[in-house]
Amino acid sequence: MELPWRWWRRREADQSASGADQTTADADQSSSDTDQSVSERDQAQADVDQDASDRDQAAVDRELAAHPASASAELQAHARSRAERAQGTLERTATRVVRFQVATERDEQAKHRDEAARKRDRVAAERDRVAAEEHNRQLDEVGDQLRRPDPRLSEAMEALAGLREKAAAQRVAAATDRGRAARDREAAAADREHLLADLDRAHFDELTGAYRRGLGEVALVHEMDRARRSRGTLVLAYLDIDGLKEVNDRDGHAAGDSLLRALVSALRSRLRSYDPIVRWGGDEFLCLVSDADLDTARARFTEVNEDLRQSHPGANVAVGLAMLGHGDTLEDLLASADRDLLEVRRQRA
Repeated sequence: MELPWRWWRRREADQSASGADQTTADADQSSSDTDQSVSERDQAQADVDQDASDRDQAAVDRELAAHPASASAELQAHARSRAERAQGTLERTATRVVRFQVATERDEQAKHRDEAARKRDRVAAERDRVAAEEHNRQLDEVGDQLRRPDPRLSEAMEALAGLREKAAAQRVAAATDRGRAARDREAAAADREHLLADLDRAHFDELTGAYRRGLGEVALVHEMDRARRSRGTLVLAYLDIDGLKEVNDRDGHAAGDSLLRALVSALRSRLRSYDPIVRWGGDEFLCLVSDADLDTARARFTEVNEDLRQSHPGANVAVGLAMLGHGDTLEDLLASADRDLLEVRRQRA
């Protein structure tokens, strides 16, 4: 009777597939480590550039104070240099955003691959069990055929018993290999989760979920460019919470944190999903309102204040607005919105 050698070939094929999956998991982990290393180098370079920019601005300020006669030309050159440095910072931040998106997509692909590997492991384990039962049954049949009162067959019986033990040991080894591969995949998945969490913390405010300033600048400029391409209207809002320090001093920082979260929640409920919200400072936020004029935007933020007062009676947010004009940069819009905010506060005084 023929022994089931096909079972061995299936086992070898499964081991090969398990090895390939482990290689893929190792490659994915290597890619994650590389992405983290590049992100850290970019951040270090951005810090160096910022320090250089600060030193350069201080030197120009001293030069202007020493030579007021040439102030106009120096100011123009300094403004151009500052704009170029700002553009470089935005481009580096945009590159980090792209890598963050790639890392997220790679993580999703890895999760699908891990799930496929787990399914394959379950199928392989069931196949091993069925094949082992069939193998043992055939060995028993062979043993029954050989089990006759003939001492010359004792060696054949011992060989069959050894073959049975070897098959069992190899099945255990295959299951162990699959378990090791599964643990490695789980470890790689955990590392990916930690990396994505680190990237998320680097770009989004932990308290409110709004953009941090670096990524927020990229998001704001992106929406400004999109509005120009579509020839749509766009309003920048500069928001400042009234009396946040007093809330912290009187009711504790937990109350202040609750107020900040409530403001962002109210903004999200009144703005479109793609309108960026940026935490610009401790109690200052920037956001864009697409396809709106100044009156429409001001009415929108009146609704935001009403929503905020429902959860935090007495709370108020002062808002300065600026309409995007031809050739306006983010700095131009921010300066206009800041002036409007000061005028709003002056009128309320």
